Amino acid sequence: MNIPQDLRYTESHEWVRKESDGSITVGITDHAQEALGDIVFLELPNVGNSLKAGDACAVVESVKAASDIYAPLSGEVIAINEAATALPETVNSDAYGSWLFRIKPADISKVDGLLSAEAYGKNIGA
Repeated sequence: MNIPQDLRYTESHEWVRKESDGSITVGITDHAQEALGDIVFLELPNVGNSLKAGDACAVVESVKAASDIYAPLSGEVIAINEAATALPETVNSDAYGSWLFRIKPADISKVDGLLSAEAYGKNIGA
């Protein structure tokens, strides 16, 4: 199971990366894409949307099911990955390279409260 050490994780299988501009990038984990199977559609939040940590903000649809994506932190959506919406299967082939959206967080320090790679690995039994 691929769990990069430089990212933070949520119990609901999102990964988070701090960016140099103070934003965070969000995607789904390798574990999540594997459990979903072939991803066929992504519904991402609109740029400008205000998100509250823990709220459902996007949807990933696969041949098996539709699953909500949850905001890992509160903040404003500043970008979405349109390439991933055009070719959602890229999330299956590169879960950590195919980010979904970026947030300008209300409090960047909250990233440190998310799961480390080690804690996420234990959480999924890896």
